[in-house]
Amino acid sequence: MTKKNIGFIGGGNMTRAIAGGLVDSDFDATQLFIAEPDATARKTLAEAFPASTITADNEQVMRTASSVVLAVKPQVLPAVCRKLTPSAQAARPLVISIAAGVRSADIDSWLGGGLPIVRVMPNQPALIRRGISGVYANPNTSAAQVAHAVAILEAVGKVVTVSREADIDTVTAVSGSGPAYFFLLIDMLADAGVELGLDADAAASLAIETACGAAELAAREPLSMQELIRRVRSPGGTTEAALDSLDAANVRAIFACAVKAARDRAVVLADDAHNNQST
Repeated sequence: MTKKNIGFIGGGNMTRAIAGGLVDSDFDATQLFIAEPDATARKTLAEAFPASTITADNEQVMRTASSVVLAVKPQVLPAVCRKLTPSAQAARPLVISIAAGVRSADIDSWLGGGLPIVRVMPNQPALIRRGISGVYANPNTSAAQVAHAVAILEAVGKVVTVSREADIDTVTAVSGSGPAYFFLLIDMLADAGVELGLDADAAASLAIETACGAAELAAREPLSMQELIRRVRSPGGTTEAALDSLDAANVRAIFACAVKAARDRAVVLADDAHNNQST
């Protein structure tokens, strides 16, 4: 990655994760600038990143950094951006937003227009640098700027790019909300083990480690999920009995409806952010 200043507006968990990933990837910590309004949070950030600039001044970050990550809550983003319009227009940095449900055109409008905007949907495993982020870049963003944004996000996991901003809503439903689906599956599997007589700690360990191992195997094997299932599903065996039961309950359709509900909610949230721009 080119050693350019990277700034963050907002010093929450995702900022700490990305900044930490960058530093661990040998990015120069003196080129990190983090703006955070809360004094206690600033102290924590200063302890974590002693060589970086930690400030309460959003404008300082916007003026100084060539890439600025907007990492504030979606409901306060319009007000934060509007206060930054003069400095954003003067500095014209690459703007990377990780605010869920806020479209790039709205961010660009709040910042005065004409800026390169990259909209990102990360997910919670980024906190342990095992995340995956979906990325959409507006037409003002050059290929080099997209590559730079991707390099920043790769500090906390893998990255996929999409060519349509509407696809970010689907990314939100699949990977943004996705960790909760797997947490639920682990919880259900462990509960089922307990109901059948296992100790709760043993059931939890079996469920968690099975999930981790299955995910790792799926990532490493150049096989379809159906082929991986076939390798476990012996005819007349235990796995087949379980999967037949799930098929009878139409689990695939139920799950597809759940993911669609998440996607539809993401669309509504983006519409609400657009319609409530007076925030």
